[in-house]
Amino acid sequence: MLSSRLFWKLFGVYALLSAVASVSIIGILGGRQREVVYDQVYRRLHDSAMTLLNQLDDPFSKPPADSLSESLKAIAEENGTRITLIGVDGVVLTDSESDPSEMNNHGDRFEVLQAKSEGIGSARRDSPTLGIPMLYLAVRFGEASDIIGYVRVAVPLDLVEKEVATIQRLVVVTSVMVSLVALAPLFLILRRMIHPLATLRSAANAIAAGDLEQSVDVESHDELGTLADAFNMMSSELSTRMTQLKQTTQELHESSQLLQTMFSSMIEGVIAIDNDERILFANMAVCNMLDLGERETVGRPIGECVRSETVREVVSQALQGLGRSVECELPRNETLVEIEAIPLAGDPCPGVVLVFYDVTELRRLENIRRDFVSNVSHELKTPLTIIQAATETLLDGAIEDAEFAKRFLSRIDEQGERLQQLILDLLQLARIESGQAAFEVTAVPVRPLVEALTEELAALAQSRKVTLQINPPEDEVSVEVESDALRTIIENLVSNGLNYTLPGGQVIVAWNKDRAHAVISVSDNGVGISRENQVRIFERFYRVDRARSRDLGGTGLGLSIVKHLAGEFGAQITVDSEVGKGSTFSLRIPLAPKSLG
Repeated sequence: MLSSRLFWKLFGVYALLSAVASVSIIGILGGRQREVVYDQVYRRLHDSAMTLLNQLDDPFSKPPADSLSESLKAIAEENGTRITLIGVDGVVLTDSESDPSEMNNHGDRFEVLQAKSEGIGSARRDSPTLGIPMLYLAVRFGEASDIIGYVRVAVPLDLVEKEVATIQRLVVVTSVMVSLVALAPLFLILRRMIHPLATLRSAANAIAAGDLEQSVDVESHDELGTLADAFNMMSSELSTRMTQLKQTTQELHESSQLLQTMFSSMIEGVIAIDNDERILFANMAVCNMLDLGERETVGRPIGECVRSETVREVVSQALQGLGRSVECELPRNETLVEIEAIPLAGDPCPGVVLVFYDVTELRRLENIRRDFVSNVSHELKTPLTIIQAATETLLDGAIEDAEFAKRFLSRIDEQGERLQQLILDLLQLARIESGQAAFEVTAVPVRPLVEALTEELAALAQSRKVTLQINPPEDEVSVEVESDALRTIIENLVSNGLNYTLPGGQVIVAWNKDRAHAVISVSDNGVGISRENQVRIFERFYRVDRARSRDLGGTGLGLSIVKHLAGEFGAQITVDSEVGKGSTFSLRIPLAPKSLG
């Protein structure tokens, strides 16, 4: 409590007020006491003068009797005063202190002149005879019209001042003692008042430090007791609300974490924007789309992150309450996105949520689907048109000519086989893509399969005047695959090489081990494939040279089947080609366990 600044402020103020009051009392009483003392001295001097006149017989006789002078000295010494008898003409008749003959005429003294006119006169001045300050009182003897003389009684002022100082010291000491005594109960009262406040302060500091379970016990029914009760209610209510707030905060944190996880796992990009078009939130997907840092994005204007006039227009309209969906291309990475703008509820609109859907792959697939439909329609239409034309020609009478009939029937048979092969390839590709094809994976030796396949294709190679050879390694190589699937892959690659190699060229089938994989390559020195076509040759119905491929009877699905079959067995198919120098297709496929050693 002694460290309480409020305590010392109150105590200091009261002590100062008490000191001011004491000084005021001392000043007032001191001045009053001075007046009282001087009044008492005047009365005493007056009484002494009157007593003297009553006691002496004919005190103003000239010359004064010797006994008068002795009596005067005795009375003066007894009263502690100086007594002077002055004649009506101002001549000093006798004096208790000095020789009258050596004293000047006192008729002009102020107190004598005042006594002459008023009966009593007084004055304070230095005595010319004694050289000390004196208080004089002169009393006229006789009526104003018949003055006999004057009795002047004087007392040294230092004696009066001593008496005044004694009384003033008494007043000062009394005032100081009373003030000091009054400070003691004040100390106790203030201590009793400050102690509850100190307790409340300590409890408030504890609450500020986080300890909300605080209660103060003030046994008082005054305002301090009411304040303590209110504090306890506040502390209890604050503790309850803080507990609820912590629970709510925890729930909000968990919800925020859940939303953060949910937004982070979304493949769609999400951006929340305030009404100043500044980003409040951006998930990882949209940061990847826009090539932005997740933390660097928050707080930035949307126009800095997405430099697209379309996006700015969508945001501006959404802030006006007009939600819409647009499709645009992001200039940074040429990603095609569909943006849906959703205004937040409120008037005015507090912000917008933008959802970015990456539709690049979807649009690509749609294009592939359109191309596929177009290609299938074209591939089906061509043989059907030939078959229909041949049939109509035969029906028109060409059937009667054996040579023409045989030629047209051969064309019908040829196009029928082509249709059948196209349908079989489509069905096989559909089964592979849908996952309905069941493969029996075993350890398949590569060499026997390749040797059997090259023997079957030898006639085709001979008809194309192309050399077909194999280049086997010394060690036996077996791969984890279904035998028919591997045969289909190699057959398509070899047939492709034979079809696009000019007469006199060669096609080489080779394989070797590369760590845990086997690499089977089919190389030719044919026409080659340009770099821009290499990225599309595995698409359905894609042909580098459509006229040549159609003349050779290809369906345009072979390399697409190769790619999908390779994927089913964890293999990879790549191409390395240069126009005019040939191509090399490489199949990287896992080795069978017995070939790993």
